[in-house]
Amino acid sequence: MKISVERGVLLKAVSQAQSVVERRNTIPILANVLIEAEGSDVTFRATDLDIEVVDKAPAQVERAGATTVAATTLHEIVRKLPDGALVTLTADSAAGRLAVEAGRSNFSLATLPKEDFPVMASSEYASNFSVPAPKLRRLFDKSKFAISTEETRYYLNGVYMHIADGDDGKALRCVATDGHRLARIDSDLPDGSADMPGVIVPRKTVGELRKLLDDDDMQIAVSVSETKVRFATPDITLTSKVIDGTFPDYTRVIPVGNTRKMEVDASDFAKAVDRVATVSSERSRAVKLQLDEDRLILSVNAPDSGAAEEELAVAYGDERLEIGFNAKYLLEIASQVDRENAVFMFNSSGDPTLMREGTDQSAVYVVMPMRV
Repeated sequence: MKISVERGVLLKAVSQAQSVVERRNTIPILANVLIEAEGSDVTFRATDLDIEVVDKAPAQVERAGATTVAATTLHEIVRKLPDGALVTLTADSAAGRLAVEAGRSNFSLATLPKEDFPVMASSEYASNFSVPAPKLRRLFDKSKFAISTEETRYYLNGVYMHIADGDDGKALRCVATDGHRLARIDSDLPDGSADMPGVIVPRKTVGELRKLLDDDDMQIAVSVSETKVRFATPDITLTSKVIDGTFPDYTRVIPVGNTRKMEVDASDFAKAVDRVATVSSERSRAVKLQLDEDRLILSVNAPDSGAAEEELAVAYGDERLEIGFNAKYLLEIASQVDRENAVFMFNSSGDPTLMREGTDQSAVYVVMPMRV
């Protein structure tokens, strides 16, 4: 195999592939990226056996062929090469080496046989549809903060993507929760997705998927089966196993009877919470909200480090209420708001609180209170 690729194109392809590779591997081949050159393209394939990413880039292919080489080493080399350099990759399978040349720089890297590289079995996808990148980005970006990191509740370690009944009929919905907070985001139902099985997309896949969604004009082809999910652009295909478990019935924890309504400027609120939380003890990070006629007092009292208080003007006309929250959870939820106002719906100091973005019903957040 012998190919020449422009450094910028190569870096983009290799960096997407190497980010999937696990740093510590008991199986040496999993630390490698499979490079395959044919026609006028070169593809880079990497896997950790749960996720597989395939990145295609244009190249001058002198000799078609394939080899595998350490993904992180190749990425580091390409990253350090000068901008605009033309990089030539030449594989010598007899010697088990890959030569990387650019200008006056020469590298010789050890390779492993391409036959040893595990390729994820393709599955029959029950549902195939396409979604504009901005819509998919919104679904995952706004829900991923609530993914649980508790390994024992593995079925919460991802985002539950499924078809649900939204306010305006059927919707494509993403939900994530860790038991303390919950995010539920809806988007219009894409054509061809009505029969999609509900799947839990793992946390690592959500992180990798984010890199495909930067181009606002891109249509993302989504394919879903009971065991796998695939997201594809013309150049990159990300295939992932889904979490084998049942996502709990989240509708039960979304409160419907909360009547005390507070409306506040989302950005002012987030900044005020951040300021008063500066003195809170790291362990509990509790912030108390005291609500009265059109005013909110945020306070923190940490006996070992100090106290803080800040007053905000809000729209609130119900009876007086005192309620406490984990500052980190409040901040994460407030920072999801794209609109000017955040609307909080309270019931009592011991009940879950609901938050929406202004009049938008398609994004709903729930946060559990804590005793302060």
